[in-house]
Amino acid sequence: MWVQIAILVASYILQRALAPKPKQPKATAFADIDFPLCKEGEEITAVFGQKWTKSWMVLTVGNYRTKPIRVKGSKK
Repeated sequence: MWVQIAILVASYILQRALAPKPKQPKATAFADIDFPLCKEGEEITAVFGQKWTKSWMVLTVGNYRTKPIRVKGSKK
């Protein structure tokens, strides 16, 4: 019985050691995001509330972060 447990532990260690390591994903750049922007000379309307429109656009994009958010824990 101890031999079987030793083989099981050895095979687990070999499996973890020989497994391929996943690569870290590349951070998204601002140019990679496709925003629908308005064309030059196109009428820009401001809608307050909810309304259905034929087309929509993004006038501004704010608070774009390039550094990861790291939280050490909750503070009281």
